[in-house]
Amino acid sequence: MLRSRILRIALQRTKLPPTSNTAFHLLLHFLRGALFERVSATAQDQPGNCERDCEGLHLLILGTKPVIANKLILSGVCIRRPKNMAFHRNALQLLKMIDPELLLQGYRLGVFPMAMEDDSIEWFSPDPRAILPLEDFHVTHALRRLLRRRLFETTINKVFAEVITACAKREDTWINREIVQSYTQLHQLGHAHSVEAWKEGKLVGGLYGVEVGGAFFGESMFHRVTDASKIALVALVQHLRARKFVLLDTQWLTPHLQQFGGMEISRNHYLRLLRRAVELPRKFL
Repeated sequence: MLRSRILRIALQRTKLPPTSNTAFHLLLHFLRGALFERVSATAQDQPGNCERDCEGLHLLILGTKPVIANKLILSGVCIRRPKNMAFHRNALQLLKMIDPELLLQGYRLGVFPMAMEDDSIEWFSPDPRAILPLEDFHVTHALRRLLRRRLFETTINKVFAEVITACAKREDTWINREIVQSYTQLHQLGHAHSVEAWKEGKLVGGLYGVEVGGAFFGESMFHRVTDASKIALVALVQHLRARKFVLLDTQWLTPHLQQFGGMEISRNHYLRLLRRAVELPRKFL
């Protein structure tokens, strides 16, 4: 199963064993901007019981120094909502979305969330990391011919909700309801964007991702017609070039991305590129 393979590889590549000697303090995100709880964890001396201590809360990276936050995420710490706690219905609904500021700060630090098979949310920082160099983006001759035929129309942010929903509608997916709601909210705040491909007035492909400074983080794509997602990707790259973006993150390398010039770099190299990119004063729109 594609999802199982990707998640297995992701876990192997990104999560250090629980015997890491990193000791640190972290803030836990409880209710959005309302209640915070400070905890301390020493992974080696006092290994946490993930099943006991975890259930639904996300790691609050806000305000954390980058080096500490990366160690925290990479150590495999899992924080969830404590059991047997009563919540008001509206408060419980808030917990179904990842705080937008948490999401954005995660991207700034080089980590991103994915839904697991049990619907829990975990954070990943692949090593190696895949990027698509904007200046060396390669368009095959066949795709160039298709572009010249103008069979497709592309738009930006026309139907974000439809795009992310279509990306999630596959047998194996890391996009659950919480991810959809979280990124839809991020879109409404102007940080997540979609590129749509249309044919004869019908949505046939597209992609979505997140912008932070001069970096764009591609999350997922879909197609209902052959080559429709490729058309959307070409439109994205053209738009990013025009807006002077410098980094297009694709998380993991796939054969589909490799044909466009996608490549893998070490996590350390990626983080150096990322730090420069997110500080640039760029706007997607």
